[in-house]
Amino acid sequence: MMAASTLPNLETTQSAQGRCASLGSSLRCLAAGVVLFAVVCTLWSDVAQAQSYGGPTDRGVASRARFLPIADDRGETLPRENWSLGQDGYGMPLPPTSALPNNPTTVYPGMGFRPGSPDPASIYANETAQVPGGNLSYFSGNPSVLGQGANYADLDIFAPEGQTGRFLFGGAYNSDMGLMGQIILDERNFDIRAFPRSYRDIVEGRAFRGGGQRFRLELVPGNELQRYMVSLTEPFLFDSNVSFGISGFYFTRRFFDYDEERLGGRLSLGYRLTPDLSLSFAVRGENVEVKRPRLLTSPQLNSVLGEHDFYMGSLTLTHDTRDHPFMPTEGRFFEIGLSQGFGSFDFPRADLDWRRYFLMYQRPDRSGRHTVSVGTRLGFSGSDTPLFENYFAGGFSTMRGFEFRGASPVENGVVVGGQFQWLNTVEYTFPITADDMIKGVAFVDFGTVESSTKLDWDTFRVAPGVGLRIHMPVGGGGGAPLAFDFAFPVAMADTDDKNIFSFYMGFVR
Repeated sequence: MMAASTLPNLETTQSAQGRCASLGSSLRCLAAGVVLFAVVCTLWSDVAQAQSYGGPTDRGVASRARFLPIADDRGETLPRENWSLGQDGYGMPLPPTSALPNNPTTVYPGMGFRPGSPDPASIYANETAQVPGGNLSYFSGNPSVLGQGANYADLDIFAPEGQTGRFLFGGAYNSDMGLMGQIILDERNFDIRAFPRSYRDIVEGRAFRGGGQRFRLELVPGNELQRYMVSLTEPFLFDSNVSFGISGFYFTRRFFDYDEERLGGRLSLGYRLTPDLSLSFAVRGENVEVKRPRLLTSPQLNSVLGEHDFYMGSLTLTHDTRDHPFMPTEGRFFEIGLSQGFGSFDFPRADLDWRRYFLMYQRPDRSGRHTVSVGTRLGFSGSDTPLFENYFAGGFSTMRGFEFRGASPVENGVVVGGQFQWLNTVEYTFPITADDMIKGVAFVDFGTVESSTKLDWDTFRVAPGVGLRIHMPVGGGGGAPLAFDFAFPVAMADTDDKNIFSFYMGFVR
């Protein structure tokens, strides 16, 4: 057995120069993409401005739309709450005013009137724009709705804008990623074309705001993981159901057996087929470096030491009816993805993620919810999959009761993961306090990760457990949830590493 210290130094002058050149090339490509996107949006605004309705007001946005009554099978006009805009069964969006040059706020697409809505005005007060990848709330207060006729209704809607930006500064610790600092700037009403014209625009918050885009800058230094990312998302490209995203990232992680470093970017396009169903295509390119191995006994690890140029294209179909993206109590989530890796390694991949949430009981005011959830994740990857793209299990986000990656295949003392995964969970969540701040959970995690597509019952893992969920009344978007779990493996492989207790802040499973 040879120690890592006897390895030749991989970070030679030539390698360092190569990484600098690769970094420069990646940054130039990302910058060119952002500039191109800005130019296209600017050119398109000239066309969109000629087609826009309404105009800016001192408090929000005025928008006008004509609503056509809907008749039933007998030709009788249905009540007003059943009216819909246009002929789209899902409700067409209002004509946008985002192109107006001096408009301080925006009426956003994707908030169309739907059949069965109690009142058109309530859509703007309570509706959330449903976009691939999450929900975006833009408005606060009650909009004003003025005017209606005999056979149609012209609605003048004044929608005051709510708070859309957040700046977070703090730290976190969890069992999988250690101690981390967090500096996050998140703006859900970003506009890349709204350059400040004066210092007052910056002070009053008008600079780079008003376009409905999402901008996120994330700086996460840590003792085991470091992640730095900048991303821009246009949820309704050219006022359509097409979304566009671009991001760049730098990631480094100290695993037990080796260190991993990634530098790259990602481009994505999405299309919302219905309010709950979306299709997306994404391409990511990375320069991946694997270094500082603990042991040289694993052929899989030895084969990926050094730098690699890796790319992956993915096509994903997502159906999401959950009532909350992070703490759901009812609904379902289904996602299936097909991917192809190329570059230094060529391999196909298929992934399926299915989750169902059953609301068992709630108080009359819809609080105190008891929920039973079930979920499964199934994954297949080709034989040429490199170790750094393998499946791993163990830890809060995959299989509780085990160390991070501690329920994965091992080769000669090195955790190498596998090319097949089947992970499942059944969980019951119930309130402990009347204000729902503290909840209890009882769960069973079970499944396996294997080096090939097979089920080996000798390495099948089962871990029942209990835990607490604490929702701290701080921050935005529901506060900062904490998870404390105790899991007790009753079936495991001989090489697995147990970890009874796990702690997570801002949990997402």
